[in-house]
Amino acid sequence: MSLLHTIDPVAFHLGPVSVHWYGLMYLAGFLVAWWLGRARVRAGRLPVDEQAYSDLVFYAMLGVLLGGRVGYLLFYGWPQVMADPMYVFRVWEGGMSFHGGLLGVLVAVAWWSRKHKLHFFDSVDFIAPLVPPGLGFGRVGNYIGGELWGHPTDVPWGVVFRNALPADVAQLPTDALARLHASGALDVYARHPSQLYQAVLEGAVMFAVLWWFSRRPRPRYAVSGLFALLYGVFRFLVEFVREPDAHLGYLAFDWLTMGQVLSVPLVLVGVWLLWLSSRAPTLQPRTSAA
Repeated sequence: MSLLHTIDPVAFHLGPVSVHWYGLMYLAGFLVAWWLGRARVRAGRLPVDEQAYSDLVFYAMLGVLLGGRVGYLLFYGWPQVMADPMYVFRVWEGGMSFHGGLLGVLVAVAWWSRKHKLHFFDSVDFIAPLVPPGLGFGRVGNYIGGELWGHPTDVPWGVVFRNALPADVAQLPTDALARLHASGALDVYARHPSQLYQAVLEGAVMFAVLWWFSRRPRPRYAVSGLFALLYGVFRFLVEFVREPDAHLGYLAFDWLTMGQVLSVPLVLVGVWLLWLSSRAPTLQPRTSAA
């Protein structure tokens, strides 16, 4: 029997302001990244002090938010922008792209690295293992919000998302939906919880692999390359069970999605960076952090 998704996407209210779980997941990701990175800075894994590292986290946060929004509008939301230019500013309606956020972070890291006279990829190698927890939290936020679900399925762990139901059924009160679900009438609408698949692969698995791999100094480009390769492969695979954006659909072959198209370059870049690392120097830890 499937699971009925009844989670309220709003965590709590502060007067007229509704605080959504999705926003809290972003905050959790930034806090975990800051905490993990600070420990590595104290271990001398990046030749800067903690204040400089805090600046890096702040700039990276801006890069995620701005790049993620711009990337979504360019890669996924352009039809909405053309129909209604004010859609650009309606961030409360959702719309963030990992690939855009990644580009935003890279721009922020490049600026910060130049300011501190560090090699760009030494900085990227440092922050790459700190990113997966945020990806995992973000996908959990997608699940809580009942968005970005997968294809219809009859697997026992399939989930019935209210937003994926026909309009006349979706508007029913929660108790009425629960009764229909208990009778088995909603099982036909069950879908893969692809958000949780991504949370496990992009969050837990990538973090475990990258944290283990980077536990000792590696040649320049190696950690960044492994990050790009893993994310590209995992995202490409999950897209086979994830429902494509309704306004885009499949781009070709009745299976190719925009997410897969954007992931292929990551795989290629990852392989290229790993090849470069075979002849690159290794940044050694400082004996003490500044």
